[in-house]
Amino acid sequence: MQHEQQDILENDKKDFTHNWVSSSRFLFYCQVFVLVAFILGGCYSLYTHGYKGKPEVNVPDNTLYNPKYK
Repeated sequence: MQHEQQDILENDKKDFTHNWVSSSRFLFYCQVFVLVAFILGGCYSLYTHGYKGKPEVNVPDNTLYNPKYK
């Protein structure tokens, strides 16, 4: 009986739910990893789908600032 209780006490120190310091550290590092992953993913997405340059647009002559009529 004494041996089983000692095993339970030893496992409580190693268990994630019983050790507040190690669990909060683990959750903090998980949050940092997820935040960095989202930032890098967003940067990569902006890099691949970024601005390609000024497109060539055909504007009808009658819609210019100084329109040209026939």
